[in-house]
Amino acid sequence: MIPSFSLSSGGQIPAIGLGLWKIPQTETPRVIQDAIAAGYRHFDAACDYGNEAEAGAGFQAAFQAGLCRREDLWITSKLWNTYHAAKHVRSACERTLHDLGVDFLDLYLVHFPIPLAYVPFEERYPPGWFHDPAAPSPKMEFAKVPFHETWRAMEDLVRSGLVRNIGVCNVTTGMIRDLLTYAEIRPAVLQVEAHPYLTQDKLLRYCQQEEIAFTAFSPFGSLSYVSLGMASPNESVMEEAAVTHAAQRTGKTPAQVLLRWGVQRGTSVVPKTANPERLRENLALFDFSLTEDEMNAISGLNRNRRYNDPGSFCESVFHTFCPVYE
Repeated sequence: MIPSFSLSSGGQIPAIGLGLWKIPQTETPRVIQDAIAAGYRHFDAACDYGNEAEAGAGFQAAFQAGLCRREDLWITSKLWNTYHAAKHVRSACERTLHDLGVDFLDLYLVHFPIPLAYVPFEERYPPGWFHDPAAPSPKMEFAKVPFHETWRAMEDLVRSGLVRNIGVCNVTTGMIRDLLTYAEIRPAVLQVEAHPYLTQDKLLRYCQQEEIAFTAFSPFGSLSYVSLGMASPNESVMEEAAVTHAAQRTGKTPAQVLLRWGVQRGTSVVPKTANPERLRENLALFDFSLTEDEMNAISGLNRNRRYNDPGSFCESVFHTFCPVYE
């Protein structure tokens, strides 16, 4: 059994899930079925990952094979930047539901606090970051959509039964504080990058104070970003002595130690892998604990190193300066 974290809404989010970012479309149906067979019940999807239809095929195959029922799963997806205007939020959610082949989402998150100009489904889906990739000098095109407009539309999704919980990604404490002043349905979950090189201690403490569950993406740090040119190979937190010593003591792998550190500090984690052996390995976190000294040593690796930073990659890749964090 996989432990869960309680939400202010009364729901329970499993402590570990499978992140679907960067899983190739051709592999996604198989990976979904392998993960469910291995025991995963929490799946972290998004429109922008470009594989929701394939994930849906995997879910349907698992249901038909009797591996699980829809009600056994926790499925998260995310509202993309081009759909922030109130008139587009529901249609974006409905497209995700159609692609995933389900009637509701357990959690729907605003992917980034970056409203971009609308791109119709029939023109391009997923729309990505460029407004017009075929332009001579393609760039991002921002939209003037206040976050409270987007949030009101997100709340309507809960009221309509399409979504059971709503939340935010990639935001700061200041933005959450502002959101809480007007939210009629409070954010149930915050999802952000978090790992020993980016511990996000103040943000985590603030979320715990406000009873907002915290999900950590990229729990292995640089691993997902080396191939994208956003991290260097010598930035592996798995090779840090604090991690390897804990792995040796517990008889676990460095990856398992990193995931256990995340769960033990009160965050759910959504590692990505397409490897069946690694799928099983990443679930095996609940037959050991890290000592207080080990937790402190791993937390002490913090260097505020953020890999997924729009203030960096939007300018270098999408030719548009777009800072989110100070």
